[in-house]
Amino acid sequence: MTSATKTAGVGAPARPGTAAGGGALAGTGTLVRFALRRDRVRLPVWILALLLGTLSTANSYAELYGTPEDRANAVETMGSPAGLAMSGPRHYLDDYTSGAMLGHQMLGFTAVLVGLMSVLVITRHTRAEEETGRAELLRSTVVGRHAHLAAALSVAALANLVLGLLLALGLGGLGIDGVDAGGSLLYGAAHAAVGLVFAGVAAVTAQLTAHARGATGTALAVIGAAYVLRAAGDSGESGALSWLSPIGWAQRTYVYVDDDWWPLLLCFALAAGCAATGFALSTRRDVGAGIRPQKPGRPVASPALGTPLGLALRLHRGMLAGFGAGLFLMGAMYGSILGQAEDMLKDIDQLQEALERIGGTGIAEAFASMVMVVVAVVAAVYVVMAALRARAEETAGRAEPLLATGLSRGRWAGSHLAVAMGGGTLALLVAGLGFGIAGAASTGDGALVPRLVGAALAYAPALWVTVGVAAVLFGWFPRASAAAWIVPVYAFVVGYLGQILRFPGWMNELSPFGHVPRLPAADLDWTPLLVLTLVAAGLVWLGLAGLRRRDLETK
Repeated sequence: MTSATKTAGVGAPARPGTAAGGGALAGTGTLVRFALRRDRVRLPVWILALLLGTLSTANSYAELYGTPEDRANAVETMGSPAGLAMSGPRHYLDDYTSGAMLGHQMLGFTAVLVGLMSVLVITRHTRAEEETGRAELLRSTVVGRHAHLAAALSVAALANLVLGLLLALGLGGLGIDGVDAGGSLLYGAAHAAVGLVFAGVAAVTAQLTAHARGATGTALAVIGAAYVLRAAGDSGESGALSWLSPIGWAQRTYVYVDDDWWPLLLCFALAAGCAATGFALSTRRDVGAGIRPQKPGRPVASPALGTPLGLALRLHRGMLAGFGAGLFLMGAMYGSILGQAEDMLKDIDQLQEALERIGGTGIAEAFASMVMVVVAVVAAVYVVMAALRARAEETAGRAEPLLATGLSRGRWAGSHLAVAMGGGTLALLVAGLGFGIAGAASTGDGALVPRLVGAALAYAPALWVTVGVAAVLFGWFPRASAAAWIVPVYAFVVGYLGQILRFPGWMNELSPFGHVPRLPAADLDWTPLLVLTLVAAGLVWLGLAGLRRRDLETK
C-alpha cells in the first residue's frame, strides 16, 4: 500500500459501527459546522420570527387588556371549553396578568412552531442527506455511523437553546406588568424543552422510513396528536389527556403564575429517550434504507403514472392529505367558538375596531372573515411547498432522466404547478367545510355552511397568484426560489396582525390576499377575483417560459 493511499484514508475496512479514524461519533464536529453553514439563513429566520412574534404579542396583550376589568372579561370568555381548547389549562385564569395570558394563549401555539422547526432541522440533516446519497459519500471518509444524527441533534439543540435564551432576555426586558425575569426564563426554557422533544421524535421517525418526506410527515403527525391531546385535556374537567402531551407538560409549568419547573423534566427525559432510541434504531438498518420495509409495488404501474400529472399527484398526495386534514380540524376549531365570538370580543376595543373596519352585519361574520385570512395563509404554505417540489426534483437529479425522454419541461413543471393550484383549492374547500359545519353547530344557523365554504374558496385566486410567484422564481431565478415564502408570511403579517395593529391600507394591497373580498362580512365582488386569476395565469406562463430558457441545475 502506497503512502499516498494511506494519506487518502484508504486501507483496511473499519469495524462495523466505527470510522477508520475514530469511533461512531467521528467527524461530528465537522458536520455540525457544515450544517450551521447550510442553515445560516434558515435558522436565524426561524428564531427571529418566533422571537419577534412573541414579543409583539406580549405587547399587544398589555395594550388590549390594560385594566383589571379588561382582564376579568377575558377570563369570562376564555373559561369556556372551546376557549380552553384553543388556549390552555384553566389554572392560568386564576391570576390573569399579561404574563399569564402569554403562557395561556401563546405557549401551546408557539410550541407547535418550535416543534416544526426542530423536525425540519433533523430530517434535513439526516434522512434527506441519505436520500440524496451525500451521507453515504461522507461516510466513506472518516465519519462515524452516528455522526450525522449526532450533528443534527446538536444543531437542533443549539437552535432551541438560542431561541429559549432570546425569549427569556426579550420578555424580561419588556417591563410589562406580570412578565418578570424568572417567569421569562421559564417561558424560554419551556420552548427549548418542547423543541428538544420533537427533535428526538424526528430522530426516531428518520430511522423508520427511507424518505425524508415520510419521516417529516410522521413527525408532524406526532406534533398534531400532541396538540389535539392537549386541547382535549384542557377542555375537559380532569385534564388527564394533557399529561400525555409534551405541549401539555410545558403549559403545566404555569409560567408567570406558579412558575413550576419540574414538568420540564418530563420533556428532557422524553427527549433523551427518543434520541437514544434513534441512535439504537440507526444500527439496525442500512444507509439509505428504513426500519419499516417498503411495500412491494404493483406488477404493473397505474396508467396514471405514465402521465406527468399522475406522477405529480402521486408525489404530492401525502402532503396534500396532511394539509387537508389539518385545515379541516383548524376550521372546525375556529367554527366551534363562532357562536361565542360576540361575547369573547365585545370588550376588546382594539379587536372591535378591527372587526368594524371589516364590516358585516354582526361580530360573528366579521370574526369569520378575519379567521379566513389565517386559513388562507396556511393553505398558501401548502401551495408554496407544492410549487417548489419541482425545484427539489431538479436539484436531486430526478428531473433530468424524465426530461431526457419526450416529456417537455413545460408539461413536467406545469404538472407540479397544477397540483399545487388544485390542491390548494381543495384545501380551502375542506377548511371551509370544517369551519361551516362546526360554526353551524355552534350558532344553530345551517346557512353558514355554504357561506363559509364560499368565503374560503374566494381566496383560491390569491393562492394561484402565490403559485405564479413561485413559478417565476423557479423559472428565472431558481437559486432564489425560497423567496416565494415571503408571500404567505407577508399576507399573515399585514392581513391578520395588520388589521389589529392598524397598518396602513396600502400595505395590505401589496399582497394578493388583500384584494380578496372579506366574505362572509363583505359582498362578493367578482372583479378582483378575475384580475387575480389573470395575473396568476400570466405569472405561470412567465415562469414556464423562463424554465425553457435556462439550464437544469443538478447536484
